[in-house]
Amino acid sequence: MTQLVFPEHANALGKAFGGQVMAWTDMCGGICAMRHVGGLAVTAAIDDLVFDRPLAVGDMVVLEARVNAAFRTSLEVEVGVWGETPATGARWKCVTALFTFVGVDEKGALRPVPALLPETDEDRARVEDATRRRAERLQRRKAPRA
Repeated sequence: MTQLVFPEHANALGKAFGGQVMAWTDMCGGICAMRHVGGLAVTAAIDDLVFDRPLAVGDMVVLEARVNAAFRTSLEVEVGVWGETPATGARWKCVTALFTFVGVDEKGALRPVPALLPETDEDRARVEDATRRRAERLQRRKAPRA
């Protein structure tokens, strides 16, 4: 997915609002999740959203998403965001984000998602890391809240 940073996306310093970048990552990740699920998927959690470098008005924003792991009704999607200077084509990493989406039917009820079949050692490592993060997230949900 590609976007362009316009003045309405930026703060007084001419840098993209973090919330705007987050919305773009959510949209890109959601499209990736829906393609994998073959239907509707909604955001359930954002585990990680790290801003490495800012985006300025006039920069292009290139977003790429991939499914790291699929579980019974949920899947983890990683979204990478790069800034690009249109005049030179120079690129830099801006943001890395991890989202959990859940598959839902037309009424919003959870539905099973297709399995992910890892093909490479890198794919298997991504599944392993996502499985660990999922276990940690589920454990936090069970912990008593103050």
